[in-house]
Amino acid sequence: MPTISNFYGILIQMYWKDNQPPHFHAIYGSFEALIDINNLSVLNGKLPRRAIELVLDWAELHQQELLDNWNLCRNNQTPNMILPLQ
Repeated sequence: MPTISNFYGILIQMYWKDNQPPHFHAIYGSFEALIDINNLSVLNGKLPRRAIELVLDWAELHQQELLDNWNLCRNNQTPNMILPLQ
């Protein structure tokens, strides 16, 4: 599973050929959440409040890039790196 961004100790990853809806995995320590790209909501899992706020802020800024990466992964292609939250 490629890491496509990393900020404040949070890893953003995508699986190849993952199931719908389009989403990414946000990992922070022992926490993990699946985030829906289309509506920027938590599909499954959990992150601490501040971490989820950072992830959702970042995802809003990079929503189209995330959708593009989702399509690449669905076609077994390597996703692009996305700038971290600064």
